Amino acid sequence: MSDLVGKVWTSDLNSRPGVRLEFDRSRTIRFYDTTLRDGEQTVGVIFSPQQKLEIAKKLDELGVGRIEAGFPRVSAEDGEAISLILRAGLKHSEVWGFARATRGDVEELVRLGLQASVIETPVSDIKLKAYGISREDAVRRASDAVRYASQNGIRVAFFGVDGTRADLEFLRHIYSAAIEAGAKEIVLVDTIGVCTPEAAEFLVRWVKEWAGKGVPIHWHGHNDFGLATAVAIAAVRGGATWIHGTINGMGERAGNADIAEVALALQCLYDVPVEMKLEHIRDVSEFVRRAGKYELEGWKPLIGDNLFLRESGAVASQFHIPEAIEPYAAELVGATRGIVLGKKSGLDSVRLKAEELRLDVAESQRATVLEKVKRKAIANHGLVGDDEFREIVGSVTGKDS
Repeated sequence: MSDLVGKVWTSDLNSRPGVRLEFDRSRTIRFYDTTLRDGEQTVGVIFSPQQKLEIAKKLDELGVGRIEAGFPRVSAEDGEAISLILRAGLKHSEVWGFARATRGDVEELVRLGLQASVIETPVSDIKLKAYGISREDAVRRASDAVRYASQNGIRVAFFGVDGTRADLEFLRHIYSAAIEAGAKEIVLVDTIGVCTPEAAEFLVRWVKEWAGKGVPIHWHGHNDFGLATAVAIAAVRGGATWIHGTINGMGERAGNADIAEVALALQCLYDVPVEMKLEHIRDVSEFVRRAGKYELEGWKPLIGDNLFLRESGAVASQFHIPEAIEPYAAELVGATRGIVLGKKSGLDSVRLKAEELRLDVAESQRATVLEKVKRKAIANHGLVGDDEFREIVGSVTGKDS
């Protein structure tokens, strides 16, 4: 983690005996991005095949290990997107598909030439009842689909829908059947986002005991209680090596785990190595947001517009010492620090903004400029823009700004 030296300023309490959590730090945690499939389930969002291709290229640059490119059996557009992405020849990311445990779904994967895919079936009694499937049918379908995919050269990660609400003995039975049928990896799935961090860690450890060392364990979680990042970290502590999630935490209801948030927390708070180039995350976030035609809160971790902007005068007075007002360096996530002006600004805010814009404001004039800035901000019901600030300075100094 030498590249983090001088860029992260967290609490020494994190390292105290009895506080510091034990992780296997000899392995690098990798990310399985499902923005193009689960993320597109965000209400009102549609990505065209061409947009999916461009997003996949961005994810590749970000260092995402695997990209779930779509669910081709239920969407011809997804099939087109998968073909485009496969032909693009990504430099780093593997291209994965998504399928239900049915012959037809797997045949579509084969037709497209995919070499890896998640195969899903419901595993909780709640979901089985909703779909009208018995436990026996679920095991048979899973085994048949996994076997057929494996026979056709597809690496399978078996995905038990609503696994965190399943009977544990049945969960063991169906996952074991999928492994016996040829599944090389397994995905533990918190479909409704109801698992606590402690429960997730327990579940991963328990599955590791019987699945075997050669079977990688994935964690797929949702954010319904606002704990998706914490739960993913707990799953890593339990032994998960792949974390599923999306860019910006997109997804149904409260969304999926935000893979960048998980990566940042693992790397900076727990000293766990991750495979992700976080300096690209804000660019990727903005691209996906524009393609999906939605907005994000300015205070969202890593990618919010407000994270490295300072309006408060009290904070602006500390601006020259980033570690006094920020937990990590802006450059770590490809951001730029700056001063903005508004109702809460102070004399140091005026000084710093004038220096930034190369405006000559004498110390004796700053209080007058500040008063005008505050009045303008109140009238605007928001911030004072740079051009407005130039006008204010000109009105006070008598100089053409």
